[in-house]
This record gives sequence, C-alpha cells and structure tokens, in this order.
Amino acid sequence: MILPAIAKLRDGTEVNLDYFHEEDFDPLHALFNTVVGEGTSYPQDHSLTAREFELYWLIGKVAVVAKDGSQVVGSFYLKPNFPGRSSHIANSGFIVALSHRCKGLGHLLAETMLAMAKAQGYRGVIFNLVFAENLHASNLWRELGFKEIGRIPGAVRKDDGSYQDAIIMFRKV
Repeated sequence: MILPAIAKLRDGTEVNLDYFHEEDFDPLHALFNTVVGEGTSYPQDHSLTAREFELYWLIGKVAVVAKDGSQVVGSFYLKPNFPGRSSHIANSGFIVALSHRCKGLGHLLAETMLAMAKAQGYRGVIFNLVFAENLHASNLWRELGFKEIGRIPGAVRKDDGSYQDAIIMFRKV
C-alpha cells in the first residue's frame, strides 16, 4: 500500500493511513499511554513521558498513523529487531484505540506493515513479547501466517500480581 491511503474498515468507517507527522505526536502519545494503562499488551507499567515515548515509538523507526477524521485511532512502527548481520529481521509494535477494535483496523495496519517490511528488504518479522492472554493479538498474527517459535514462562507481571507467559512469533515476508 502506498501512503497516504484511505481504507474502509469492516463497519464502513473510513480511515486515513499515513506516515507519522509532528501534529500526530500528542494524540499518538496519549493513545499509547491509554493502551499501556490497559495492561494487556505492552510491558510498560507506567505512562511514558513525551521523551520516553519518542524514544520508544519513533526514533530509529518508521511509524504509520491511522486517523478517523482528525482522531488518531491506531498506529504501528517498523524497525530492525537486531543490528548488523541480522538487521534483515524486523520488529513492529501496534496500538488501536478501543473505539476502533474488532473492526479490522489491526488487520489493515498489520497488512500494511508486512507490505512495508517486504518493500524495505526485510526477510521476516518477529514479535518478541505477545502476551499469551491477548487472544485478539495472537489470533490476528496466526491468521496472517505468524508461527509461535517460543514461549517465555511468566514473562509478564499482571496488575493483580500474577504472571502470564509471553509468546515469540515469527513470519517470513
């Protein structure tokens, strides 16, 4: 997919996909912190400052933003997972606003990321830390051809003090 682009979600909602622009920073930062606060998909246990977010989501990465009108409703980043001789393996992170979940936005963002990864010369994409209890994410990745290549027992501390496993998933592009 060539960006910018307009796509329709399953419910007919139109979203605009484009590379990150400076005016997206504040709403994207707020969306990320909202997702972190849910405690179901990212390892951070607190909201990130603007600088922490910039370093985590933007610096050294390609970032794409999805908007419903002027509202930021999703995003992903794409970066090498490893340096040097293994820099052909990508890593990516995704966030979707609660209001736009289960409408196909995650699938759209994932397909866009896979096309970008291939176009940029990556040979595969790895997810290092898919929370085992995040069934929406793991089911989406399986649907898109990702395979579980490992499991880290008790890798994620939950809000109630218990632990869940993390899944490592991979797909060639």
